[in-house]
Amino acid sequence: MPDAPGGRRRRRLPLLLLAVLLLASGCAGAGALGAGGKTLVIAIVANPQMNDAIALSDRFERAHPGVNLRFVSLPENQARAKITASTATQGGEFDVVMISNYETPQWAENGWLENLQPYIDSSPGYDAGDFIPSIRDSLSYQGDMYSVPFYGESSFLAYRKDLFAKAGLTMPANPTWRQIAEFAAKLDDKRAGIAGICLRGKPGWGESLAPFTTVVNTFGGRWFDRNWNAQLTSPEFRAAAEFYVNLLREHGEPGAASAGFSECGTRYAQGQAAMWYDATVMAGTNEDPSSSRIVGKSGYVAAPVNKTDSSGWLYTWSLAMPKATEHKQAAWEFMRWMTGKDFVRTVGEEFGWNRVPPGCRRSTYEIPEYLEAAKAYARPTLNGIENADQDSTMTEPVPYPGIQFVGIPEFQDLGTRVSQQLSAAIAGQKTVDEALRQSQEYAETVGQAYRETR
Repeated sequence: MPDAPGGRRRRRLPLLLLAVLLLASGCAGAGALGAGGKTLVIAIVANPQMNDAIALSDRFERAHPGVNLRFVSLPENQARAKITASTATQGGEFDVVMISNYETPQWAENGWLENLQPYIDSSPGYDAGDFIPSIRDSLSYQGDMYSVPFYGESSFLAYRKDLFAKAGLTMPANPTWRQIAEFAAKLDDKRAGIAGICLRGKPGWGESLAPFTTVVNTFGGRWFDRNWNAQLTSPEFRAAAEFYVNLLREHGEPGAASAGFSECGTRYAQGQAAMWYDATVMAGTNEDPSSSRIVGKSGYVAAPVNKTDSSGWLYTWSLAMPKATEHKQAAWEFMRWMTGKDFVRTVGEEFGWNRVPPGCRRSTYEIPEYLEAAKAYARPTLNGIENADQDSTMTEPVPYPGIQFVGIPEFQDLGTRVSQQLSAAIAGQKTVDEALRQSQEYAETVGQAYRETR
């Protein structure tokens, strides 16, 4: 990741990480010898796509005699804390870790990760050139890849075509947030148990702040100006916060202050929301007959905007190799298997094409079976990922990388604190102004530290 414009990036750990590291003692060594030889310990985030990889892992073991796989699957927040602690201390607990484009460039710069480019270059048929450029670049540092993507996503809006038709409404291909608010008001049906829209309100820098920050961006706001002055009480940031909070309070799901991706996904798939703005990966669940009551009833359009041309985020779950990994070649063979072209086809054939890990490889969008199964959302997903950059999603320059996050180590703590304030406003426990004033104080502390190192 290049130095942030307007200031020199610093290699220091946030207070939250230091606290986590204190809990990292007692980690078992990676690559312990199992009964059949090498045991690779793989830390992943617990979600359906990763569970499919676990279900197929015996195929890798059969193809690689003497290599056993042991998965440590944890909810996102727990996984982040445990993986961060282990990797930062070079504790050697894991051979392969699942991280994102938030961590990858920072950890590569810190020297915590193995450079994967030599492995990629010596792997015929792996074809890193097949990765969508925005995804590949987000996982690179100084031109080399330090993690490889398992799935990628942007954000878009899902809506119930049948409910829109019944109400005589037409969803534009590129809606504005003002239009979405109007639709939510008309489609909100509390007696029928249908919310006008579902949005995340659950605290967490990777929960409510992901969609919320895209709203801030397209409303013309930003976390910091180019000189690292906090901007959370600016008119633009305040307008975005008031809009988001009011939309949820008036036409959002019940209990919105504690609803995250999973909760909104369940609600929408059970027919209890007319619209849902979130990660493009949601579409696979929405269209899965085994978990959804609304298969075939949804349309998918670009992330809503206000002042910008687009507003979708960019995110990818990827696999990385900690520096402390002892069995590097075996770890790479597993990473190559789980992120390769053949794995995509295997998932489609075994579990259904809606379960394919999306948003990483261009070749995925050339598979006829996948295009047929994903015809409602394949193109909007690909467009969102390819168009996700700061130039099109923000109105003003910023000193940090990232669209739905601020790409600095301190954001794990800062973002979580601000998200707690946002959730309190959604719950009606404090006003938006009160929440933003407190949030501004948190951000000013971070900004001051960066100004002092300029």
